[in-house]
Parts: sequence; C-alpha cells; structure tokens
Amino acid sequence: MAALQRFLQLEHRRRLRSQSVYINAHIRTNFTPLDSLSDDAILRKFRLPRTKILELFQIVKPHLQRATRRNYALSPEVQLLATLRYFAVGSFMEVVGDGLGLSKSSVSKTVTTVTPLLLQLMKSILVFPKTPEEIQLANQQFYDFDNIPRVIGIIDGTLIPVLSPKVNEPLYICRKGYPAINVQVVCDHQGMFTDIVAKWPGSTHDSFAWANSAICQMAEEGGFGDSWLLGDSGYPLRPYLLTPVQHPATIAEERFNQAHGRTRSIVERTIGLWKQRFRCISKSSGGLKLNPTKSCSVIVVTAILHNIAVRENVQLPEEEVDAIGADGEENAVSDDDDDDDDPLNPHQGRMHPAGAEVRELLIQNMFGW
Repeated sequence: MAALQRFLQLEHRRRLRSQSVYINAHIRTNFTPLDSLSDDAILRKFRLPRTKILELFQIVKPHLQRATRRNYALSPEVQLLATLRYFAVGSFMEVVGDGLGLSKSSVSKTVTTVTPLLLQLMKSILVFPKTPEEIQLANQQFYDFDNIPRVIGIIDGTLIPVLSPKVNEPLYICRKGYPAINVQVVCDHQGMFTDIVAKWPGSTHDSFAWANSAICQMAEEGGFGDSWLLGDSGYPLRPYLLTPVQHPATIAEERFNQAHGRTRSIVERTIGLWKQRFRCISKSSGGLKLNPTKSCSVIVVTAILHNIAVRENVQLPEEEVDAIGADGEENAVSDDDDDDDDPLNPHQGRMHPAGAEVRELLIQNMFGW
C-alpha cells in the first residue's frame, strides 16, 4: 500500500512538471513582450521603438529560424528581444534570461548568434561623408553650430570595460587600471556615429588607433577635400585634423579654443548618451563580460542601434539623462576618456608645420576680429 501511494505521488509530480515544462516551452516559442507592453515600456526595456524592432526582426528572422522542433527551439523574435535586452541593461545574462524565461546559456548563445547579423547593418547605418555634396552638407551643419568652417566630423576615443582576457591580459589594461577596449569614434552634428574602430586593447593610445585606421588613410589620400576633423589634444595636429591650441597667447586663439571645445562637446555627449542608452558598454554596469572579439562586435552593434535611436528621435528617460555629466560621460566615470593631459601622449608639445599653418590661418580669418 505504501509503495502504491509513493508511486501515485511521483506520478502526480511528474505530470505537474510535464505541464509546467510545456507551458514554459509554449511561452518561449509563442509569447513576445511586444504583444503586451506599452510603447513607453518597450522603449525603456529595449531602447528602440516597436516599429524599428519589427524592422530588425524581418532582417534577422530568415537567419534565426530553426529547422527543428527539438526542445522547443527559441523563436527568432524571442532571440532578438533577448539580445536587445542584454544590450540595454548590461546585466548578467542569467538576470536577462529570468525576464524572458530563458537560461543563462540560452541568452549567451542568442547574443552570440544575433550580434553578427546586426553587425551587417554597419555600412548602411554608419555613413561617413564622402561625396562633395555630403561633405558640403556636413560643413554647413557644423558651421551653423558654432561658426567653425569646413568641419566634416568630430573624433574622440573612449574606453569600454571588458572581461579580463586570458591571453595578453596586460595589453588590455588601460591607463585607468582596468581591462578595456580603446574605441575610436567619429560623429556628426546630430550625435550620430559616422565611423567607429573597435579593435584595439585598452593600453593603445588614441593617436596610434588613429594612425592605423581606414579614416586616417582616407584623410592622407585627400578624401576630406579641404575639410577637417576636430579632435582633442590626444590626437596629432594635421591639416585635416585640428586640435586646440595648447597655450593660447592671443584673444583669437582663446576664441578658437572655446569654439573648438563647444563643437567637440557634441562627441563627448554622444559617447555619454551611447553608454547610457546601452548599459552593457558602461563602466557603471561592470562593462562587457565577454571575450575581446565578441566585445568588439557588441560595441559596434550598439553604435549602430544608437544611430537608429537618434534617427527615430528616441529620448532617454529624464532620470537617466540627469545622470550624464556636462562632459557627456556618466558622473561616476567622467574622467575615463580625458586624454588631453595624458603623460604618454606622443604628440604632447609637438608642432606639425603644415597643420599649424592651417590652424593659424583659420584662427586669423575666423577669430581674429
């Protein structure tokens, strides 16, 4: 009799567990938060509007559709949303999975699968001015901002914390003392990225990343025309890359530095908004807990998604905007990207004759009044 009761109890538990597994599997394969969340909730959770998420879904769906029914494979929509949620919150994958009924391993596999698919959007979303018409438009837009002519973009570097790698760990330790990827970005007057380089270890100096980038080669070959980038003192002064006057001796030079700083603040604030929008790349959330190769892909994809959000005029919640300092970085890490006084800067104190001549002519013609 006792054996029979034991058998019935185990059978009852098995049936309950079977029903629970079926329900969870049904939710994972058929339910989507887009069906139940408001537009505002979707923006807060995934950082993109409903319409753009659906557009991305149509792009990745053919590549995510599983050809098997084994173990109730995740639907493409759930995979995309799990990836976007990870980008947005920057939390442990287990925590992200809890909100969508997924395991830590499922979230990890999903992020690894979806990220390369979104990376393919880079050429169509991150567009640097190349044609004469595009360059002229960029020049006019920057001139309207603070009266500096012929500006084609603003360049800056930023550190993205990553998991300490097992190979060549010292190379990734940045001058702030933590493992990171040194990322070079260029943005336009709206705060949209037009170029990004995410591949160098944290110990790499901004000037080295610049010298070994495709956009530097483009500038050297005359691709900017008579236009120039604006950058801080961490970059070399060149005819196509203007930096501030280190020791202004005249009122005109001071006016130039002020206008230069106001215009350059666009890229600083853009970086701050980017990190606040996608917390996975923010130091305040612990940074990317991925290996360097995967981290670089995620960094570029979040830049792509940032541009999409800017195009759609997606605003961050007020409480999150307040957390960004005047220099564009989160208050807790506001000094992470300040290379102006870097003692390791190889260009500190040097003067490039051709670059100095171009800058001096600009100062005399535009700020010598």
